[in-house]
Amino acid sequence: MKIAMIGQKRVPSREGGVEIVVEQLSVRMASSGNDVTLFNRKRKEYKKIDNYQGCKVKEVFSINKKSLDALVYSFFATIKAKHGHFDIIHFHAEGPCAFLWMLGRNHKKYKVVVTIHGLDWQRGKWGGFATKFLKFCERQAVKHADKIIVLSENNKKYFKNTYNRETEYIPNGIDKPIFKEPNIIKKEFGLTKDSYVLFLARIVPEKGLHYLIEVWKRIENKKGLKLVIAGGSSHTSEYFNEIVSMTKGDSTIIMTGFVQGDKLYELYSNAYLYVLPSDIEGMPMSLLEAMSYGNSCLVSNIPENLEIINDQCVSFEKGNCDSLFEKLNNIINNTEVFKETKTNLKNWDIVTRDTLKLYQEVL
Repeated sequence: MKIAMIGQKRVPSREGGVEIVVEQLSVRMASSGNDVTLFNRKRKEYKKIDNYQGCKVKEVFSINKKSLDALVYSFFATIKAKHGHFDIIHFHAEGPCAFLWMLGRNHKKYKVVVTIHGLDWQRGKWGGFATKFLKFCERQAVKHADKIIVLSENNKKYFKNTYNRETEYIPNGIDKPIFKEPNIIKKEFGLTKDSYVLFLARIVPEKGLHYLIEVWKRIENKKGLKLVIAGGSSHTSEYFNEIVSMTKGDSTIIMTGFVQGDKLYELYSNAYLYVLPSDIEGMPMSLLEAMSYGNSCLVSNIPENLEIINDQCVSFEKGNCDSLFEKLNNIINNTEVFKETKTNLKNWDIVTRDTLKLYQEVL
């Protein structure tokens, strides 16, 4: 099959869940004999590549501004894909679906698949116009996609109840964890095994980091633990600056910035506890990865988190700092029993197989 992937900022990258999913699927699809083209966003700061692990890479013009990025990119990417002689054009996330109407629903030359990585219009970084635009993009997916993939049962119910549209539930997968001793993180941040609580995600409002910092400051006996915040901003410089301001002067909080490679593996391998206090998720990749490392996990009780975790994890009421304080304080001071997480999550080979099967069905 000839397959086009649209929606990622770039591959390879760990800038967000979309980029991770597109990379994991595309590389495996190409290795099994499919012709895969990645439509990456063109940026001056990105190194130009023509091929990545068997996938063709095409750069698409865009404007690196929150209000225009997805709109400009999706317009040109859709045109390129329409005339690219593909069997499957696979869009990822709601924003890039803005111009699906140009492809129509009754096309014979190709089929259109959309993966909804979450209800983007709910995310806190967007304003009124952007929220309306993303809802428009969502309706475009409902109207023009041959198949819609969702990552959670909650989103599956949403599309059925809101649009009476059936969707396919194919959750994200995980890689085999790469366990590492704390070498880089010890040298750079003074971190050792079980010496820190880890937040690892994009620093955007919907991830709920502000709740965690507020609660962290209320805990009197931290048992020598640090709070490690690993991640970069995403069109949210105002919120990022707010987080920096909240952490200023607190020697128990470490901001590492964006991490990948061995530093990422070390952070997962040696954390005392992983915390994800998000208000909104699609299917959180960082939680999947934390569980794959056997980390003890404390998460908000939104449906997308609860679908993933098991009884070895702990949850608190979303957006409720008192609830988060009670759970986190109890875990740190060992009054709440918790265990290393065991997981039966799907690996990426199975997810890729299920996605290719869906492609065959729609063709």
